[in-house]
Amino acid sequence: MSKKEIKTNAMRILDRMKISYKYEEYECDEFTDGIQTADMLGYDHALVYKTLVTTGKSGAHYVFVIPIEDEIDFKKAARCVGEKSLEMLPLKELTKVTGYVRGGCTAIGMKKQFPVVIQEDAKDLAHIHVSGGKLGMQLELLPEDLKKAAGASYGDIIRK
Repeated sequence: MSKKEIKTNAMRILDRMKISYKYEEYECDEFTDGIQTADMLGYDHALVYKTLVTTGKSGAHYVFVIPIEDEIDFKKAARCVGEKSLEMLPLKELTKVTGYVRGGCTAIGMKKQFPVVIQEDAKDLAHIHVSGGKLGMQLELLPEDLKKAAGASYGDIIRK
């Protein structure tokens, strides 16, 4: 199998933007959370980020990328994107809205370009791991490169 055949939409976008990344595939037939994935692959939990998709009071969608061990602070996140309030996108709508499945959702290359906010602490990391756009795929890249590829900004969006 050639490398081209396993490329996800996120990887094709990174290639097109000439952004350097590494990827790792692993056996995964159903959703596993970020902590289980990090443990299976031997990743430092502080370097693994999850992608959350929310809906604002206005009906608009927003994407937040936060460390796997942290929880989103909906009030801080809402302020960050100029919404009165936010709630998680219902899981049954995830694929229809983003084009990705639970456990394979990444901020890069969704069906539409939604506002994306990455937890500001990521700026200080040498690299981070995020989903590669399908189950069983992780990407490793520089936080600034994720920010560029996802059209993101940084913000303080987690509970402390």
